[in-house]
Formats: sequence, structure tokens, C-alpha cells
Amino acid sequence: MKKLPVGIQDYKEIIEENYIYVDKTKYLYDLINSGKFYFMSRPRRFGKSLTVSTFYYLFKGEKELFKDTYIYDKWEFKEYPIIKLDMSDNTLRNIESFEKSLDNMLDKIYKAYRIIPDIDDIPTKFGNLIEKLNEKYQEKVVILIDEYESPILEHINDKKKAEKFRGFLREFYKKIKTKDAYVKFVFITGITKFTKTGVFSALNNLSDISLNRKYGQMFGYTQEELEYYFKDYIKELSEEMGITEKELLEEMKRYYNGFSFDGEHYVYNPYSILRFFSEGKFQNFWFESGSPSFLYEYIKGKKIEYEDLVKTPVSAEDFSTREIEDAKANIFFTQAGYLTFKGIKKYGFKEKYILDYPNFEVKNSFSTLILEANYGFNDEEINRVSEIYLKIEENDIKGLIEEIKKIISAVPYNLHKKEEKYYHSLMFTIIASAGIDVKAEELTNLGRSDLVIDFEDRIYLFEIKLDQSSDEALKQIKEMKYYEKYAGKEVYLIGININSEKRNIEDYIIEKI
Repeated sequence: MKKLPVGIQDYKEIIEENYIYVDKTKYLYDLINSGKFYFMSRPRRFGKSLTVSTFYYLFKGEKELFKDTYIYDKWEFKEYPIIKLDMSDNTLRNIESFEKSLDNMLDKIYKAYRIIPDIDDIPTKFGNLIEKLNEKYQEKVVILIDEYESPILEHINDKKKAEKFRGFLREFYKKIKTKDAYVKFVFITGITKFTKTGVFSALNNLSDISLNRKYGQMFGYTQEELEYYFKDYIKELSEEMGITEKELLEEMKRYYNGFSFDGEHYVYNPYSILRFFSEGKFQNFWFESGSPSFLYEYIKGKKIEYEDLVKTPVSAEDFSTREIEDAKANIFFTQAGYLTFKGIKKYGFKEKYILDYPNFEVKNSFSTLILEANYGFNDEEINRVSEIYLKIEENDIKGLIEEIKKIISAVPYNLHKKEEKYYHSLMFTIIASAGIDVKAEELTNLGRSDLVIDFEDRIYLFEIKLDQSSDEALKQIKEMKYYEKYAGKEVYLIGININSEKRNIEDYIIEKI
């Protein structure tokens, strides 16, 4: 079997050392033949750096590296001068140290091409490099920039610092346009989309393909790619786990699939898949590889609630109207990969995207983080949440609700709100953090029950009221016939009433149909 390229971002190493390469070169071929200036945003660990590396060896003319790929017999391989920059590979502590490390990065490229820099100003030095490479090699220059906004994201909680970095980067990237006559191809990646007044304000000929349906599956693994390139690992692991390949694939889909960048097509996060096959167990690999401490502070500072993140569909324009440190939380989390597009709503000819967690991995980990950061839960209280899973497993609904009551009572009184949606979000977050497949379907405007738990062959429909009665809640489920779509399954209707003065569940009714 070919090896798993866990953490390997160099295309040449993947090919030469017999690692699995999921062939994405058709997308590269289409881009090269369709235009010149491109930008693509994707969450971390989605293959951005590998794509930049693949472009690099393509433009280096290393044809033999592409022998078994789509592009091999379609592209005229020749070598171009290349400027390849990874902005995250700089010292990002402050603007001075960043400028110094970027200057050093440029000097290395000058040295590699045996060109002597003749100016200290960094943006000008960058522009001069483009021009001098073209002059020396009589070929237009390829520019590849990875993690373009890394210095800004490093200081997202410090607006002044972020703006300093943005001002410098604006001048730096401007040189790509002013030296247009010497440029062959530009590909820039980052986590966040840019605004019209941001770092690329002067580079107004940059084509943003981040939400372009044509490139929706350029990053990440499709279902077909997963089953084709990893078939040996799927077979081996299903045997180890004592389940069928179909059962394994279904669980992998629930756990790791669900990322969408156009609202229609879905992909797996590559890092989670590679780690899953490597470790041989289900675990929250992608989420745990991130920056929980940063997220903790961000959630705590903005008092994030699940319902506020997903209740309002967003448009493409929402991603480019504000700088990332000023963006709404749902926009930030979508760009970072913690939320994703789960469908499209039509408003005449306009489209908006419905947001939600991409999959079980993210929903479970993110919900636990919200309990810690937003509701003040400590380790002991987080551990208590796992009892909820046991209650569902045993089909002990009364026990489940009593456990939820205990957990709600641990929320400090000053964090409670006299709002129904507050308790919707709190109960959703508690259940999701327990590792249970829970959905809040009414938040997608489908008019269904507040919370739905789908566990094995059992369905639990919750309707939650504030300062009314559990009878009213149950009556609504019946009148609206929320249960009809679950015909053939064991369905439980659960009406809950919250007392806002007691800040907890006051009464509830359970009925099996």
C-alpha cells in the first residue's frame, strides 16, 4: 500500500516517497488555461500548501513528477522563474520582526536566482525581484503566495496591530499589479476572503474563486476520491473493526464529511481522513490540531450561542464587507471551517447560504468548547455531560432530562437570559458535546421541532417553551405533525417548559408514538 502523507505538504516528496496523492491537477490545468490572477480561501489543513507546492513543481517543469496525473500529457512542461512565499513562515510577533523575516525570505530568493538586491524597501524589493527575474530569464514570473493574511490572523484580537500588518501587506501585494507585464500566473491562498478595501484593494484584477461552484471540490476529498484512493485502507480498517466496508464508510461520512464551499457539493477534511487511517480510530483530529486557546478567548469575548451562529442565512457579499477582526462570528467561523454551507436559499435571483456545523467531529468539539468558554463549565462539569450519552443509550429519557437539569444548574446565574432561544442553544450544546447526533432543524427554516436526536432506530423530538407549559410544547409537536417524516422508527415526543425565574427545566412530558 502507498503511505499516508500525514502532515506532508511538499508535492515532490509525496510522489517520490510513494505516498498517496489525490489527483487534483485537472483544477490546476483549468486555472492556468482560464486566467492569470487567482485567490482561493479555505480553512486550515485543507491542502492549500500542497496545492501551492504542486503549482511550484508544475511551473518548474518537472514533468516526471506528474506521470500518473491528469495534467501529464496536456501541459507543455517548461521552467519559469518562481517567487514562492509562505507568509505564515515569518516571525509574526510584531510588524518590525515580520518585516525583517520577510526581507530575509526575499533575500534568499534573490540569492537562489543569483540576483543582487539594490534597495532596502521591502515592497519595492519584491516588485524589483519580479522585474529582474523576467529580465534575466526572458520568461514571465509565476507568483505563489500561501497564507497571505497569516500576520493579520495572528493578531485578530488586537485591532490596532492587525491594521498595521494590513497596511504593510497592502503596499506589498500592490506590486503584483504594478508589475503585471512581467507576470505569468498568480495563485494566492488564505483562510479568510479579502475585502474590497483590504490588503488586495490595489490588486483589483484578482479573481476570487473561493465560492465558485466549479472549484467547490478542488480542496478536500470527495466521496469518490476517498473510496478510490484509500480502498486498501478502508478494507483493512473495516476488518480490524469487525464491521463491513459500507458501515465504516457511513460512520466516516457522519464523522468527517460535510464541508461545503458552494452549498451543493461536500468534501472530507484531508487531515482528519489521513489521521483516521493512520490511528485506526474515530477521534476529533482536525479540531484538536487547531488553536483551542485562541478560540476559547474568541467565544468567551463574543458570548457565542449556537442559534446566533446558524439562524440567519448569509450571502457571498457578507464574506467581503468587513475585515475579519470586525466580521460577525458566523462569518469568521465559516471561513475558519467550524461552520459550513448546508444548503442554498433562493431569494428571487439572489442566493444565500444556510450555515451549520459540517459534521460530528466539529459539532462535538465546538460544543464542548462553547460550554467551557461561554457557560463557564469546568472539567468536572464537562465530564458529567458524558452521562447524557449513557442515558440515551439506555433509552432512559427521564434520566436524560434530569441529567440536563443538573448540567443547566451549573451555569452561573448571571449568564442566563430570559429568552427561549438561549435555552434552545444551551440544550443543543449540552447534548452535542455529549457525542450525540442532535439537530436543531427549525434553524434551517424548515419549521420542524426545536431539537431532534437520532440515535440508532430511535427518534427524540423536543419542543422547548419558556414560562408556558410542557402541555403547550407537546401540543405544538402534535399539531404540526413533526413526527411524520420519521415513520417506521420508534419516536418519542418530549415537551419541555423552562421557568425563567428558576433558570431551569420546570416540567416536561414524554409521549411515545
